[in-house]
Amino acid sequence: MQHVSIAELIDEFLAARATRKPSVHTLDAYRRDLGSVVRLAEPAPLTVSDLSPRVLRGAFARFAATRSPASVSRAWSSWNAFFTFLVTEQVIPGNPMSAVDKPRQTALIPKPLRGEDTPEVLLKAVSRKDDTQRDPWPERDVVVLALALCAGLRLSEMLALRVGSVSGRAGERRVEVAGKGGRPRTVPIEDGLDAAVVRYLESRRVRFGRVGSTAPLLVDRRGAALQRGGLQYLVRSCYRRAGVGDRVPRGAQLHALRHTFATRLAEDGANASEIMRLLGHASLATSQSYIEVTAEQQRAAVQANRTNRVLSELG
Repeated sequence: MQHVSIAELIDEFLAARATRKPSVHTLDAYRRDLGSVVRLAEPAPLTVSDLSPRVLRGAFARFAATRSPASVSRAWSSWNAFFTFLVTEQVIPGNPMSAVDKPRQTALIPKPLRGEDTPEVLLKAVSRKDDTQRDPWPERDVVVLALALCAGLRLSEMLALRVGSVSGRAGERRVEVAGKGGRPRTVPIEDGLDAAVVRYLESRRVRFGRVGSTAPLLVDRRGAALQRGGLQYLVRSCYRRAGVGDRVPRGAQLHALRHTFATRLAEDGANASEIMRLLGHASLATSQSYIEVTAEQQRAAVQANRTNRVLSELG
């Protein structure tokens, strides 16, 4: 079995993972991480037995040279899961990843949109039809922003949505999310987001006709399922049209909308457990970071109060 090609073993690993019902984007990430590292291995490995700790360390060093710690950490986890699978299947005697250093996880620093009114400015600007666009579709653009701002969805979670993912009776509407790491969750949606979804689906029906509940929720201007690059470009375009590009933290883009949702939850009194459930965090510590940042911002605001400064000068 060790003489089976690495590509075939990766296919077997992904087939086994598929039984957990992860999103297609999670499986794509596994394949991308495994393929990227193995292509950097020197000498080029033919079978899994060629992936010695020394070869793996060299491949990961080359992989890490042009990537962020988060990307390297994710790839390390993908390879660790792959080798764990091979050990379980008795393809190899042990997991060599213990010999490959994993980047330290840095504490999450939330990156919400800057400016108290920025989400509202953004939504209002994008909701207006822009005749300078080749084929304006404000209803679609608004619902993309709203799914992150009002439900906290990740990019991959948006792409995995189906028309039937939004369901429930009036007053009990919700969106069923295929979360990160195969962790599904249900997020309640309020009237504003619900209305935005209804307007979008009606505009889509006018453009392309009716679709079934299993069809992708988000589509491009040709009616095809929206892809990762297209969604990222759409969000950048929305920032540009609204003139709020300078209020978007560097490197955040769509994630800044999700961070804004979480930060506002914390500001409105949600606890870490509630934030964890709504955003699908794997760790309570991740959710707690939003509360801690909010507390720091509140303290900074109090310290900036001019009356406090006068009192400090009286002594």
